[in-house]
Amino acid sequence: MRNGPTRPRTGGSTADQATVRRHNLSVVLSHLRDHGPRSRARLAGETGLNKATVSSLVAELVDRGLVGEGETERATVGRPGQIIRLDGEHVVAVGAEVNVGYLSVLALNLRGQVVARQRIALDTTALEPALVLARLARLLDSALVGVTARPVGVAIAVPGLVEADTGVVRAAPNLGWTDIPVVAEISRLLGEPPYPVLLDNEANLAALAEVEAQGLDRGGDLILLTAAAGVGSGIVVGGRLLRGAQGFAGEVGHMRVRDDGPPCACGRTGCWEAAVGLNALLAAAPEHEPARTSAHEPEHDPLPDLERRLADIGERAAAGDERVLAAIADIDRWLTIGAGILVNAFNPHLLVLGGYFAALRPWIAGSLREELRGHVFARDIGGTRVAFSPLGFSGPVRGGASQILDRVFRDPVLVEPVDKPLAQEETV
Repeated sequence: MRNGPTRPRTGGSTADQATVRRHNLSVVLSHLRDHGPRSRARLAGETGLNKATVSSLVAELVDRGLVGEGETERATVGRPGQIIRLDGEHVVAVGAEVNVGYLSVLALNLRGQVVARQRIALDTTALEPALVLARLARLLDSALVGVTARPVGVAIAVPGLVEADTGVVRAAPNLGWTDIPVVAEISRLLGEPPYPVLLDNEANLAALAEVEAQGLDRGGDLILLTAAAGVGSGIVVGGRLLRGAQGFAGEVGHMRVRDDGPPCACGRTGCWEAAVGLNALLAAAPEHEPARTSAHEPEHDPLPDLERRLADIGERAAAGDERVLAAIADIDRWLTIGAGILVNAFNPHLLVLGGYFAALRPWIAGSLREELRGHVFARDIGGTRVAFSPLGFSGPVRGGASQILDRVFRDPVLVEPVDKPLAQEETV
């Protein structure tokens, strides 16, 4: 539900007025995000704020580099006004990811447009966490070279049990990490930046990105199943992530689905991700190793890049390779079993398959939808629609950057003025 404007109580304190003003700044900025460019008069009419207040709020948002004036609005009655639009030049939000085999960084401006992106292959499981994080800090620096806008935050995605409040990765078995203070270390490596550094589970952040990618409204709900070496889920209910009592919800890859299953990186057997993760597919249908040359840098090519691996699988499946097709069919079978459990438990509007599952769409889309009918108790899969992510492996970094942007839309005062301190305003 979108927050409406707030007006101060008569005789309220300066602190009350400041709180009201911050809220109303969010109302105006969020309205421009949700509905597009508007004149001041139209903003006033649609938000319920008076024209003088809107003019004051817009002036402050301009000072903070969050909105700017565009063309003149055509008007049939009265004086035409300047169009106010989100500014795409002054601030950027950054998402970063550490995963098995690669690091990734993506930056979005306030309009949600990509202004920078980099991804490198890196054998993250063979390196000490401190070395991986040092490489991530360098990648963050290099990705923003040439970007003149100010960073307003970095959100880092990691697969595993993550304490968002403390910035600590408690357990990431596929990386081999335990109790790693990611936020503290990255903040130190970046020179204790003035903007926040956040940490979250990669599937959670990818799920937030899917809300927009799938065209859901901000109060919608979905389950994202995403996979690379591991399998995770992000569960969005009423537009909010379902995090659980300690923030560890969504670790569906470690549901025990078979007694005779292969060992999992977590140390147990029978876990779902051991049956449907990318490692299971590659073990059943070993990839064609690319030729190596001395010109390859070990840092950038320790393993065949993830997308090259999937391209190899896809080419072999399209050519009718029976071993690959049998491996995909087995993945499909176990994927359906786990997905059915989740649909029965949560009955989402949308079940989205991301990560490497999306690359298998040509071979599993039809069968998955049909087979789910045999695993879901409710008729017609309980109204759940199955979709495949269009984001490839960029979901976590895009979701991380979007999480930073959401902080700005909720409280624009988090962004300092561009050039000068703001004059004291009495209008709220």
